[in-house]
Amino acid sequence: MIGRAIAARLLATGWAVDLIGRDAGHLPSGIADAGGRFIAADRDEPSQLAAALGAGADLVVDCICYSAAHATGLVALAHRAAATVMISSRAVYVDAAGHSSNSAIPPRFDGPVRETQDTVPPADTDWRTKNGYGASKVAAELVLLGSGLPITVLRPSKIHGAGAHRPREWVFVKQALDQRPAVFLANRGADVDHTTAAANIAALVELAAAKPGRRILNIADPDAPSALEISRAIAGLLGHDREEVFVDSRTTETLGRHPWQRPYPIVLDMSAAVDIGYRPAGNYAETVEEEVEWLVTSALKGRDGSELPPRLDAEFFVPFFDYPAEDRYLAARPQPGIADPF
Repeated sequence: MIGRAIAARLLATGWAVDLIGRDAGHLPSGIADAGGRFIAADRDEPSQLAAALGAGADLVVDCICYSAAHATGLVALAHRAAATVMISSRAVYVDAAGHSSNSAIPPRFDGPVRETQDTVPPADTDWRTKNGYGASKVAAELVLLGSGLPITVLRPSKIHGAGAHRPREWVFVKQALDQRPAVFLANRGADVDHTTAAANIAALVELAAAKPGRRILNIADPDAPSALEISRAIAGLLGHDREEVFVDSRTTETLGRHPWQRPYPIVLDMSAAVDIGYRPAGNYAETVEEEVEWLVTSALKGRDGSELPPRLDAEFFVPFFDYPAEDRYLAARPQPGIADPF
């Protein structure tokens, strides 16, 4: 998702772009058609990465740097690059009580989160676990920034874009394709969990290439849409005319669930990026259109050229589609003109 957005933007502005991966079948056809060159290499094989880089590059971007060991390998490559960018995560941030977005207790930040916010302690642990992910990312960041090289660390939030492994927007896209009569939203759809378009990450990566530096930058959409605003943006793109039903999450555990549910808002402060000249590719509604089109194509055709379809039937999505419960709720409501016996 991130790599294809960066490649698309750079190819469109005249860059020569090499994309590293283990399977050429995962390279989107549009990127290949635009001139992107695939090089087979394994992230965990330093010699393969070194061979792929060759004599060097103007820019190296690492979208899968999850540990201190990964970061050490990236530093070796960064010595041969004019600029390097590593994709980190907002999962590194903790609130005053030490809670992160991956904690059992949700974090409660005082306001927009700046790059100076405290982080989870670094740890050499399993980054594949919920508790280990943020700690491993912090450990990787420290290795990179400690190198003294012009490496930019980007901390995105809820990322969206075509090619997503777990496209959260599918929750509302599927409801539109199924022509559901109503969308149910817990907490009245007021939840805010800051979104980050892959296209906006690409815009900041291009700026980091033009202005190399050793720094940490947040990256998120210029707006921070609520779940209600996200649902409306997607409904508008797909012409889904539906009722909005607001439910109280304190009285139901299933109706209205969505991937942006948060008891307290999480918003990233973008001042530091703006101060160095960052201009977003667009707001949420503008940038989500490409992903929505990709999801519709994937749902209707299963495959799009050489691209693997997203896992739209994954267990992750099951709790969001309790259509029988929704239908029972709608059927049990008092009808207009009929007295409510209760």
